[in-house]
Amino acid sequence: MRMTLLEQDVAGRVLTLAIYPEKQAPGRLLTEARIETEGLQGDRRKKRPVHLVGREEDPESTRANIFLDMPDAELQRAVGRRVRLGTAMLEITEVPSACPGVYASVVRVGVVNTGDALEPGA
Repeated sequence: MRMTLLEQDVAGRVLTLAIYPEKQAPGRLLTEARIETEGLQGDRRKKRPVHLVGREEDPESTRANIFLDMPDAELQRAVGRRVRLGTAMLEITEVPSACPGVYASVVRVGVVNTGDALEPGA
């Protein structure tokens, strides 16, 4: 049985990073991104700083910032928890009402790379 984010040290890894500098314009895929207080550097500012989704989602059709190798359902169970991603610390704040994944606020700025593990935060 696979343990959840709340029960293990590493739940998933970053598959893809994306920013969307302009509304309705195509996104840009990255291998490394700086996560600032307002979101990923270069991303247009939105109401929620970071949008994370699971492996079921496609970067071509989902305008999320961080695509993880874990199911959306597992990620949604982390709402209210802090997680470390690269050198950044995020707090998973809510499940969006009209799109997959979760939203997160930035507790500590840092850098994230593809392949980085999502780990429970302190």
